[in-house]
Amino acid sequence: MQRYFVQPDAIADGRIAITGDDVKHIVRVMRMEAGEEVIVCDGLGHAFRVELTDLGDTTVTGRVVEELVHSPESRVKITLAQGLPKGDKMELIVQKGTEVGINRFVPVDMARCVVQYDAKKEQKRRDRWQKIAKEAAEQAHRNLVPSIAEPMSFKQVMNSLDGFDLVVVPYEGEKARSLREVLADAPDAQHICVLIGPEGGIADSEVETALSRGALPVTLGPRILRTETAGLVAATCIYYHYGEMGG
Repeated sequence: MQRYFVQPDAIADGRIAITGDDVKHIVRVMRMEAGEEVIVCDGLGHAFRVELTDLGDTTVTGRVVEELVHSPESRVKITLAQGLPKGDKMELIVQKGTEVGINRFVPVDMARCVVQYDAKKEQKRRDRWQKIAKEAAEQAHRNLVPSIAEPMSFKQVMNSLDGFDLVVVPYEGEKARSLREVLADAPDAQHICVLIGPEGGIADSEVETALSRGALPVTLGPRILRTETAGLVAATCIYYHYGEMGG
């Protein structure tokens, strides 16, 4: 069953109004008709089975048949603080990270970032990433669309770590402490931050700063992973460890 996201205020008195690009998808791509059913999520974790009643050019309306109790969302919330990569790599990271289950993406300007931060361009890119997250959440049948934070400096990220139960930094210079060992020592962690360096890796000075703020550098194994791969691998390992990947 197709899944769509709407703003919370689009749901009222048992009725739901779908607008934007989803109208074109429902009417022209899927060629749905009145009486067919879809799943609609409010972005706050609630999902509803909805019967379509009126399919217009700009708005599709429907009535709520039932609220769905089962949620595909993990009890473990992961924030991926990702060193800004080159080109369109962030699009891949957001898309696949959303499918895996990541809750929040924070683009980070780090010492070895090649990309020059430009506020005007960044807003456009951020809007693009948010759209990708929405589409990926629909495809993965999630109840929440991950948020894309405004790009932060490394210092800003370091100043915002207090809200996490665990902060891990996959780092090629770490040879002894594995992600597996760190997770075994944190059985009750619910909010985890994964910090990933850009193409050139995380600088030693940044690792030292992160360590002083309570973060734990970890190894993901003997192979060197690309920046667009490392965060996805780490998140998958975390979810698997906590039983969120069917294991």
